[in-house]
This record gives sequence, structure tokens and C-alpha cells, in this order.
Amino acid sequence: MLDHSGRAAMTMRPSIRLALREGGAIRPFLNRWFALVSFRAPIEAMTLLSLLLVPLLIGDVSAQKAIDTQRSVLTVRVYKGGAFSAFGHEHAIRAAIQKGFFDEDKRSVEFVVYTRTLRVVDTGVSDKDRDEIQSTMLSPKVLDSAQFSEIRFHSTEVSGNGENRWTVHGDLTIHGQTHPVKVDVEQQDGRYRGSARLRQSEFGITPITVAGGTIKVKDEVRVEFEIEGR
Repeated sequence: MLDHSGRAAMTMRPSIRLALREGGAIRPFLNRWFALVSFRAPIEAMTLLSLLLVPLLIGDVSAQKAIDTQRSVLTVRVYKGGAFSAFGHEHAIRAAIQKGFFDEDKRSVEFVVYTRTLRVVDTGVSDKDRDEIQSTMLSPKVLDSAQFSEIRFHSTEVSGNGENRWTVHGDLTIHGQTHPVKVDVEQQDGRYRGSARLRQSEFGITPITVAGGTIKVKDEVRVEFEIEGR
């Protein structure tokens, strides 16, 4: 019988633990029950945490779009100069963007172009001349594609500049050198089009000259891109 001193209650707790540990028909059932209770609480907590995080993860991923490499291109326009520039050629050089993403919510963009994929797309020149321009462009005299295999851009700041227009500041890497550039961007028909002007010499490239400098390309070039998301 229980007394009022609490001693019987103290002696009953060990006896219950012994029953669970030492035998009896009740022991296997209770052991399984206590094990289930012990592990169920943390499992349920982890499951609840996962359910809470899933919408956040999905929302973050959905805001970031991969660039469609089949529909996105980079174009470099090189202009002629010199006393006899009328006898020279303006060159258009183009390549597909190989990989990248943009995030409309965070206002950021990043992409990569492999220099060896750049192609001269000049019109009005012979195939021989086009091949020579191509070879010179990729040679150590200009881009040195063997040593500097990538052209990279990633934005650092984006500000609105009217409806569907933005000014994008970012870092551009060409010829192994990285410098800040400003890009004017507009959105039209679901595509982002941007352009920037830069000097080849800023990236360690010496503009090509021929005929004693009477025919040459200008130091300033125009870089354009068209980007579309998947």
C-alpha cells in the first residue's frame, strides 16, 4: 500500500523499468512503443521543416532562368579606320552564348562565351579573306583563344532606365583581363538585347594594322548580345 511519505512511489518507478528490461510479456511491446515515441518526434519535426522549406527553394529556383544557348548570341562589331579605311573591312564576329543565367527578381545576369566558337560573319568578302580574318582574330595577335578560352560577363548592378529598359553595370573578362563595363539593355518580344562600347587596348589587345598603318581597325568596338531564357 502507498504511504504518505512518497517512498512507495519511489520504489515503483524502478520496478517498472525492470519490467521493461528484464522480461515478461509486456516488455517487447512496451520497448517497441517507447522506441517509436522516441524517434517519431524528431522525424516529424524534420518532415515539417522540409515542407516549410520547399516553397522557398522552389521560389528561388523559379526566379532564376537558364539562358537558352540555342537562341542567345554575342556579336562583336569591329570598325575600320586609317587614311585608307575605304579599302578595309568592318567585321562582324559572332558566337552562341555557351552557358549562363539571369534572374529577373534579383536583377542579375551572367554568361560565358568560348572564344574558339567565335566566327567571322562578314558579308561581301571572299571565303579566303574571311578565313584569314578568322585566323588572325583567334591568333595570339588578337584574342589568343588557345590561352584565353572564355569571354565572361557578370552583372554587379542593374538600374531601371525607362519602361523595359535598364542600365547594367558589370565585369567583362576578355583576353584574360577583367574590367567594368556599362551595358544598355532593353526587353522586346521576350528577349533581352544589350550593347556596350569598349576599347580593345583596355583588355591588352593591340588593334590590327596593315599597309604601314594606312588601313587598320579602330580601337573601339561594339559588343552586343541577345539573351532569351528557356
